[in-house]
Amino acid sequence: MELANTLKQDGESRGGVLAHLERLETQVSKSHKNLEEPQDAQALEARIHELERLRDNLRVEVKERQARVKASTASVEPDQTLEISEQEILERKQENVKAILQAYRFTGISGKLTSRGVCVCISTAFEGNLLDSYFVDLVMEKPLWIHHHSVPVFIPLEEISAKYLQTNTQHFLFVLCEYLNAYSGRKYQADRLQSDFAAFLVGPLQRNSLCNLLSFTYKVKLEGQSFPFCARLLYKDLTTTLPTDVTVTSQGMEALPSTWEEQRADHENLFLTKPLHQVFTSFARKGEKLDISLLS
Repeated sequence: MELANTLKQDGESRGGVLAHLERLETQVSKSHKNLEEPQDAQALEARIHELERLRDNLRVEVKERQARVKASTASVEPDQTLEISEQEILERKQENVKAILQAYRFTGISGKLTSRGVCVCISTAFEGNLLDSYFVDLVMEKPLWIHHHSVPVFIPLEEISAKYLQTNTQHFLFVLCEYLNAYSGRKYQADRLQSDFAAFLVGPLQRNSLCNLLSFTYKVKLEGQSFPFCARLLYKDLTTTLPTDVTVTSQGMEALPSTWEEQRADHENLFLTKPLHQVFTSFARKGEKLDISLLS
């Protein structure tokens, strides 16, 4: 506090001294111009010398004040400077988080300031349907750390935090949002398959906690014949809602007729490019109606 007052006083003094110097320079300049007018030359010369002396004295005073300010700054304890610097960093990070939350409020990320830092809420959605919400309670200290959260254990939160939380809070939230939205989207598709197309599945839908490995058997009808297919969908990229690997095989037959082989290949492509419930909807639109009679 004393240092700040000293700096302020010195700054004000410097401003006054410099202003006075400018006035002296102006007076000297005017004095030189006035020499052209008929006046007492000796008196003018004496006045000019006096003004120049005052100017030189003021310049010396300015240099002395600058030296005192520099010495006072150097006398600040290093630990105090470090403490102030760390506090400023934390305040900037807090302001940065507030700006991030404002920018992302329309993308499913919201939050509020707490006594410890900020609590972030990530609301997931898929195809315009609002799904589950998760929160992460961040403590604004150095280093930043997570006090509480509701992120599922199978989401790699620890890995994401280690990579991005300390260096780029915005990217940390963005990546975590990607993982949670992708998980919710995969889960939504699996739930829709079970609820909307349960009558068309042969046996239960098998899935793991992350919903990144799905397997099921279904029947389609083509040209009056029904045939079961076994599908296995693998999502290697946990930030996506479409599978990276799809395998569709026939059940009970080693070799398929050419027509059925074409359908099998088409189904693999559909599973790779469309959500599950849309795939089964497209079957009906193409006339590949699922064989309900065989399943009843």
